[in-house]
Amino acid sequence: MPRNDQVTRQWHLLRHLEAAAHGATLQALADALPADFPKHLRTVRRDLEALEAAGFPLLTERVEGRVVWKLLDGFRRIPALTFSPTELMALTFSRGLLRPLEGTQLQGALDSALAKAAAALPAPGHDYLTQLDGCFAIGLGPHVSYRAHRETIDKLTEAITKGRTVQLRYFTASRTATTRREVDPYRLWYASGGLYLAAHCHLRDAVRLFAVERIRTCTLTDHAFQLPLHFDLEAYMGDALRVMRGTPVAVVLLFDKATAAWVKDRTWHASQRTTPQPGGRLRMTLRAAATPELVGWILGFGGGVRVLGPPELQAAVRATAEQILART
Repeated sequence: MPRNDQVTRQWHLLRHLEAAAHGATLQALADALPADFPKHLRTVRRDLEALEAAGFPLLTERVEGRVVWKLLDGFRRIPALTFSPTELMALTFSRGLLRPLEGTQLQGALDSALAKAAAALPAPGHDYLTQLDGCFAIGLGPHVSYRAHRETIDKLTEAITKGRTVQLRYFTASRTATTRREVDPYRLWYASGGLYLAAHCHLRDAVRLFAVERIRTCTLTDHAFQLPLHFDLEAYMGDALRVMRGTPVAVVLLFDKATAAWVKDRTWHASQRTTPQPGGRLRMTLRAAATPELVGWILGFGGGVRVLGPPELQAAVRATAEQILART
């Protein structure tokens, strides 16, 4: 049994006990588990004993001739945390960062938590929070809205948690074709305005990224998998400028004075190194995958950047710029 299955099952048991003011029998707890979990009373008892060993204050009582399990009073409803207005502002700010996930369980849970915390503020605190809210704004730039993809995200989250393989119907933009894939889902990853699934694709026998908005259908299977111990998402994506992977090259760029003024203070890639040059210019080196994404990023600086190497990147940037000029 995957370890994630056990943890998820125990989480469901805790949620039921939190809501059960008078406790619950083993049978009631078993019945409250999702349909695809085992309903064996011995398994439920072992889970409760594991929760006790982990420090959760569970106790048993005999009510009307039945043994019920419950959380110790005072622990079932943890007193509301006291947030200062500035702390609430920080949480509100983080909610804005998750705006692309509006309509999903993650955004819904954060909204609910913020509403409960804000309700505990006295009237002056609400006034101050309103003032602070007028000091900050979030511009997310281009991003995908995932309101229409909630069911897909929920299924992928469940599959990752339970260690279950999923079957996808996936639209591949480069080939404008929809194919069926069976994948082992490793992680959901949000980057550059999009949400991606990092998964081992059975068809390609390799780890691939799948854009969540291009998943047409998602079905959980009964096939279990184990996340490889060596898998590191950051290392897997390390050579990508943003999300497109490929053969890494040693990139050397020279920015003019005007462009260098705002380039120098930003982290564009983990491998970047910058060196000031005479006349206020800036030399940058980085090692990133040679992809259309890299070419597009460089062109985004317009005439403020010069590609010093490698030659194949120079040629790619020049060819793309000429295509743009020819179509203008």
